[in-house]
Amino acid sequence: MPDAGRPKSPLTLSSAERAALTHLASGPRTSAAMRLRSRIVLACAEGESNKDVADLLAVTPGTVGKWRRRFLRMGMAGLDDGMRSGRPRMVDRIQLGAVATTSMADSGHLPSTREIAATYGVSQSTVSRRRREELHRHRTGGGGLALHATQPAPPPSSENELLSDRVYEAIRGWILSGELAPGMRVVESEIARVLGTSQTPAREAVRRLAHEGLVTYRPRLGNFVTEISQVEAREAREVRVLLESAAARRATGNVPHAELDLLRIEVQRMTDAADHHDIGAFREADLRFHRQVLATSGNSMLLRVWRTLEPALWNLQVVSNAMYAGDWGLMARRHLDLIEVLSGTDPEDSARLFSAHARGESSITRPAGRHD
Repeated sequence: MPDAGRPKSPLTLSSAERAALTHLASGPRTSAAMRLRSRIVLACAEGESNKDVADLLAVTPGTVGKWRRRFLRMGMAGLDDGMRSGRPRMVDRIQLGAVATTSMADSGHLPSTREIAATYGVSQSTVSRRRREELHRHRTGGGGLALHATQPAPPPSSENELLSDRVYEAIRGWILSGELAPGMRVVESEIARVLGTSQTPAREAVRRLAHEGLVTYRPRLGNFVTEISQVEAREAREVRVLLESAAARRATGNVPHAELDLLRIEVQRMTDAADHHDIGAFREADLRFHRQVLATSGNSMLLRVWRTLEPALWNLQVVSNAMYAGDWGLMARRHLDLIEVLSGTDPEDSARLFSAHARGESSITRPAGRHD
């Protein structure tokens, strides 16, 4: 073990780890177990012995040693229990009752078990059982939600909204607000427990966030909130400015109408993705747009360098920052200005506009990053 023997290996924390642990130690959504583990690691980082930490937190020295060793070996990921075996948690009876109540108020009849199962990511047999339980409780006066068509229904967030969409919005909100800090593990079972869902919608939401770049999967360890090196992002952005300004300067006035139409198609795809709040599709269309601009320059070396840098531009979110908190539709429309200047006759004007765009100066974003 990393801390076997005497003296023990020192446990030191980075500023990011200390901030994350401090948040977990008192966070309102943090489980009691995670709060305790975070406090154990924070106390150990102060140089306290296992026995002193155990006395302070009313646990055994063995418990302190366990979580100390796991943190030394795996970092923040070591504090999670990981995916538990067995069946995922069933959908709460009240949730299914609320769905039935809403549908009866709107149409006078219960929705099918297939419809509810698809909405909540569970099996039809689970829905049938929960429905029978709820109807029985109502008929026998056992409490719970009464399934009367005249009963006021809770306002649905959206008629066609899937449960995975709501889970996605919740996790994305936690990441943007910093409640899930960079480097923290995103555990599907814990998300399902907090939000009261099965693991299926949580899994779908995490995959969507991974496609957008907000979550990173690490083999054998799990999913983590993406960490971005600000130094590397700044350096990548500087190179991007040089490449795009050079490409725009060469391409201005020389772009065939067919290639301008290709750029307009990517802008439309960005607009459609923004309308559907599909940030992953937006980022892909945005990257294709700028790759096409490099291709129109007529300099094959510029395009070759761009393609070499493209994975870093995506991972560092130098093109379309997934943390952008503004109007994605407006961001899409601003690309029309880039097309217009490319079809003009002033190469230096094009270079200036593309440079500003690459630096993110044309949008209002969070202080933590730029949009594009």
